[in-house]
Amino acid sequence: QVRLVESGGGVVQSGGSLRLSCTASGSVRSIIDMGWYRQVPGELRQLVAVINNLGNPVYTESAKGRFTISRDKANNMLYLQMNDLKPDDSAVYYCNAWAGGQTNWGQGTQVTVSS
Repeated sequence: QVRLVESGGGVVQSGGSLRLSCTASGSVRSIIDMGWYRQVPGELRQLVAVINNLGNPVYTESAKGRFTISRDKANNMLYLQMNDLKPDDSAVYYCNAWAGGQTNWGQGTQVTVSS
């Protein structure tokens, strides 16, 4: 079992930046891939970016060029640097870890971008 706790969300103006953090604990040695997802009310949770055990990132089109995912394996941390934020980026952002054959989720952190 992996426990994930997100932080760093908040309210920011359009064009601003935020850095999300995710702290992993528990069976962290079993973690393979980690990622960030987001969800708005009434819609499905959507992938933002993932990073594998070797540190190779993959971004969705909406995140490319604006967001950077990074991972500090020594300290069991996952980050998402978000720049040039837009109102459409407003959502609850969730940290995800694939470990031990199952997916694990954090409780989410709210990001609100005002126009």
